[in-house]
Amino acid sequence: MSAVSAARRRREVELAARFGTPLYVYDLDDVAAARRELLAALPEEFELFYALKANPHPELVRELRGGAARGPACRAEISSTGELAAALAAGFSGADCLYTGPGKTAAELRTAIAAGVRLFSTDSVSDVRRVGAVAGEHGVLAECLLRVNSVTASATTSIRMTGTPSQFGFDSETLAGVLPALRAVAGVRLAGLHFFPLSNARDEASLIAEFLHTIELAADLAQELDLPLRYLDIGGGFSAPYAVPGRRGAYPKLRSELAAALDLHLPGWRRGAPTIACESGRFLVGGCGTLLASVSNVKVSRGRKFVILDAGINAFGGMSGLGRLLPVSVRIDAGDEVAPASLVGPLCTPGDILGREIPLPGLAPGDLVAIPNAGAYGPTASLLSFLGRPAPTEVVVRGEEVVSVSRIEYRRSYEPAGAPR
Repeated sequence: MSAVSAARRRREVELAARFGTPLYVYDLDDVAAARRELLAALPEEFELFYALKANPHPELVRELRGGAARGPACRAEISSTGELAAALAAGFSGADCLYTGPGKTAAELRTAIAAGVRLFSTDSVSDVRRVGAVAGEHGVLAECLLRVNSVTASATTSIRMTGTPSQFGFDSETLAGVLPALRAVAGVRLAGLHFFPLSNARDEASLIAEFLHTIELAADLAQELDLPLRYLDIGGGFSAPYAVPGRRGAYPKLRSELAAALDLHLPGWRRGAPTIACESGRFLVGGCGTLLASVSNVKVSRGRKFVILDAGINAFGGMSGLGRLLPVSVRIDAGDEVAPASLVGPLCTPGDILGREIPLPGLAPGDLVAIPNAGAYGPTASLLSFLGRPAPTEVVVRGEEVVSVSRIEYRRSYEPAGAPR
């Protein structure tokens, strides 16, 4: 174990003893490093959005907002009024936000527009009309990006977000037919295009190929359909390990490849015609977090061993319904001899499994385990309120300093039927 990892491990043990488990530890120095790495990999003219869905913790969002003391700033990509509130609490203005999602309601749009949000990614004619109607109520003009679901794609690996029937985006082959209706919507200005073709690209070559395909398609659509293209968001796909050891992706060729493609297809981009943006969630925060959990019990059932933790899918659901969770990899300082066992949580459901038949050392009640790279899709992507168990504590550190300690609290609003309002 290196000196750095030993120091980190000592800090985790101390924090677990101080605050109990399950416990998330987020390191702001790692967040800052990830932001620097990603901005360095992109052309300097690019804007970068942080997708709050990855982790809306206000300290992490505040760190990514950047500023004079913390380095170059990200903007905020949000898809709910809750994420909007988190962005505002972290110091973003409404004008810093891109509001996305296929199911925006009029009530949500009223909240967003009243808070100063003016840039929206839209997925359908009815979506654009709803944005326009609410903008009209407020006497403002909203900027709408048309999210495009391309009929073709480049990468064949990773999590595909395009090329299939989807609730996301306008099908590229039908865009020409709906443009007259879109241009007729009052209260909005069509500002450009938004793409998000894949998530967590397998490697740099796959990511670059997808981005180049997106840039060429955006330029073709703008020219063929006489689409305004003041703003182009080419999406993300930057990779980072999730709940297993490893480092986030490295992209030494990305900057030059993007610049060359943009020079070819959209030669005005260096002077902001159009403004080009990317977005990222897990790359920026995934590596900053470790989930610490304690062993509650160990049992054997019909020849199979189960290690039961005080944290399960209520604390680390990680979008398990999408099949992203199994198997996790835990870091345990308990010797080198390992044997297969299932790592499970405390919930009364057989679905509360963090790792099935994974190699584990001999463990006993009270032992501390650590799940690495858990900074993205943690508590807010979990079954937090299932069985009414308390949410995990979240501790934010910078170096040896504890910046904040918090826990998400849920309260039911109860009012007897017939009570006066």
